[in-house]
Amino acid sequence: MHTQALRWIGNAMIVAALAALAAAPLAAQAPAPPQVTVTGLAYLQYQYLMKNSSGVNRFDVTRAYVNVLGRFAGGISTRITADIFTNADSSRAYRIKYAYVAYTPTGSAITLKGGAIHTPLLDWEEALWDYRVQGQMALERGGYVSSSDFGVGADGKWGPDKVNAQLVLVNGENYNKGTGDQGKDGMIRVSARVMDTDDSSRVGGLRITGYAQFGRPTTGGQRQRFLGMASYRSRQITLAGEFAAARDSLTGGALVQGRVISAFGVYHFTGSKLAIIGRFDSTDPNTSVANDRQTRVIGGVSYQHSANLRLVADWDHVSFQGTPTAAQKSASSQTLLQAQFTF
Repeated sequence: MHTQALRWIGNAMIVAALAALAAAPLAAQAPAPPQVTVTGLAYLQYQYLMKNSSGVNRFDVTRAYVNVLGRFAGGISTRITADIFTNADSSRAYRIKYAYVAYTPTGSAITLKGGAIHTPLLDWEEALWDYRVQGQMALERGGYVSSSDFGVGADGKWGPDKVNAQLVLVNGENYNKGTGDQGKDGMIRVSARVMDTDDSSRVGGLRITGYAQFGRPTTGGQRQRFLGMASYRSRQITLAGEFAAARDSLTGGALVQGRVISAFGVYHFTGSKLAIIGRFDSTDPNTSVANDRQTRVIGGVSYQHSANLRLVADWDHVSFQGTPTAAQKSASSQTLLQAQFTF
């Protein structure tokens, strides 16, 4: 009986060894499991309206994003981003901001994308300014560009990032609106680093950047955007100045030419988590009409508590070339305490 038991055990071990040897090549050939990560970003705010006679002040979550990112074999990656925002009645709603699949061929400097994708300018410009928590960039605040739209595109970088560029063909009605009609918008941005600094990122160094957009709105007519920017960014200092022109018309309507001038800067104190921020925006919706220009001045300080938490205190003031409405005047000067956290 003892001999028979040993024989059974021996046979079982042989079978197990053969099974392991047979499975080993299969395990070696199995594709690597996909890398899926979830991240989040939120902007918190306390706002005090300095020119409101009632002394309006409020706490708010001005924006929140949830990102699901995937990396797969064969150069495939994906992203889905939910944008949680505040409605006019202060209720919360959400929509898809990004939902795309991307393909980067092995060894290629170009990545192809399709879906709800980044448009060429804003994502890049916000990375340069690095204070989206404070508010929108000048062109977006003026309603001229959006950060996302539905279509196809290509990103490229060379050097590394001595030159980076993005080209897209999209609906042109932005991710927060409908898909539009048969018209499409073409957009392109090219940024070249002409001098290196200790910041070798896609926005680092002394750079010259250009952006152009050509398209037709759903209502017909034309939609054109042109921007030129010079920027300097190191680990301690960011300086940038831009000039943008916009041309818009409806079918059979007059051409409206707008102009946006913006300059901003950031100074990080050596050996400190403190920084000073400042920005100047001038937006003229129609250069043929007097008294419609708005000028915004932003100034404040920030404290980078950690990689996941940034605190900002700033003053945001808007002046009007013409006579402002009661609502515009009430919101023209505000003090903001803000927090940005990520995970």
